[in-house]
Amino acid sequence: MSQQRRMGGQPMFILNEDSQRTEGEDAQTSNIAAGKAISEAVRTTLGPRGMDKMLVSDSGDVVITNDGATILDEMEIEHPAAQMIVEVAETQEEEVGDGTTTASVLAGELLKQAEDLLDDDVHPTTIVEGYHEAAQLAQESIDADVDEETLLSVAESSMTGKGTGDVNAAGLAETVVEAVQHVDTDAGVVRDNITVRTQTGASSSATELVEGVIVDEEPGHENMPRSVDDAAIAVLDNDIDLKESSIDAEYNITEVDQLDQAIEAEETELRGYVDKIEDVGAKVVFATGDIADRAKAFLAKRGILAFESVGDDDAKSIASATGGSRAGSVDDLEADDLGEADEVRVEKFDDDDVAFIEGGAAADAVTVFARGGTDHVTDELERALTDALDVVTAALDQGGVVPGAGAAEIAIAAHIRDEAASIEGRKQLAVEAFADAVDVLPRTLAANTGMDPIDALVDLRSEFDSEGRAGIISEGQTGIIGDPVEYGVLDPAAVKEEAVESATEASTMIVRIDDVISAE
Repeated sequence: MSQQRRMGGQPMFILNEDSQRTEGEDAQTSNIAAGKAISEAVRTTLGPRGMDKMLVSDSGDVVITNDGATILDEMEIEHPAAQMIVEVAETQEEEVGDGTTTASVLAGELLKQAEDLLDDDVHPTTIVEGYHEAAQLAQESIDADVDEETLLSVAESSMTGKGTGDVNAAGLAETVVEAVQHVDTDAGVVRDNITVRTQTGASSSATELVEGVIVDEEPGHENMPRSVDDAAIAVLDNDIDLKESSIDAEYNITEVDQLDQAIEAEETELRGYVDKIEDVGAKVVFATGDIADRAKAFLAKRGILAFESVGDDDAKSIASATGGSRAGSVDDLEADDLGEADEVRVEKFDDDDVAFIEGGAAADAVTVFARGGTDHVTDELERALTDALDVVTAALDQGGVVPGAGAAEIAIAAHIRDEAASIEGRKQLAVEAFADAVDVLPRTLAANTGMDPIDALVDLRSEFDSEGRAGIISEGQTGIIGDPVEYGVLDPAAVKEEAVESATEASTMIVRIDDVISAE
């Protein structure tokens, strides 16, 4: 039915007759229900004892993970309000690289609390104002600190409960922290200088940090060296091949001498390119274009290691990491364009050749070379390592770490409740509801650990009141109440700050919507 308004006694049609409109409480109920549903979808994955989800695409591709961002990315979500919760996770992932499940669960619980307030006739604007005031109080209560020991703890905490194959999170944490510290400069951590590269065929315990760049490339000729020390590296954005004529021409060769002369001319041209490469001092060549077979043979005879058809991204990484410049052609190549590395070597993994560019200027970049027995293992290991690298970077760059295991949330909720008493009117109800929503995180951790969530919450509050810090520590088949700092369970402060901010923004935006108009 079309939407209409009467004007001068005549109906005036505003919306297309195929449009659908949901107003008032129906719109709010629908949107809140959709947001809560998304939150519930990832809630059981929270914490070190969180469960995995199996996601199967239309084509039959299978992803098994408990990473909140991956789960929400793989789900085909159509409801616009639910999509807003997905955007919370995306924002969390983009800003700090971890805490996507935390942000999504908090957003869902804020919506649930708002639904109860709406049922009690609290106006949406009052709820929004109360939530924003409570969020500011939450940010005030986040007290952060950082040192190397805490960086190891935060990396380990980030990976605990995620797929790390046959190696424990503590071992990988050392690799992660070493990688981040390697690219930590006076201007901050250069996160783009850290790459995670996966390779099946070995156990996860074979994962290592390579001070340099790794690319999937094989030598252009079997007689080329597979290892070059003190390597001067040329990166070419062109072919190493005969120049094509700008006009179409035919040559009639009637004598063998003419053919020999033509072949000799071609070889002279190709040798000239190889001479130029050798003269400028290059020992290794990465070309984005093709290399003629005869040119490969000439390069091999000179002991020059060359790679062809190198991807543009890899060429960019190699040039950047080695301090070189990309030359447009061999004719343009100069000695100043060359990059440097202590070693370039090629190793074989199963049937694949992999090139390692290590040391020298290349040491400005590092690669976490992640190993695993299957593609599923390496995929999940890559996600875990990427999250850990992001959270350690956030810890260094964005204000340190806070106690994990739900301890930060217990402190946040307590601070908000203390301050709520001084807030007048119905807005106080919204502030207190925000504190109740924050409690969902330690309650969920307790439930996923095998504890009774209500009893655990009571014990957490009691321990916090007496000791000033309390969290859910996973131990054996269940959990205990303890000091997460003593157990090395820490989270980046930026993760908590971003989760509070993004969850508050999404939930308040949804609460304010009282009219949904959709075109069919």
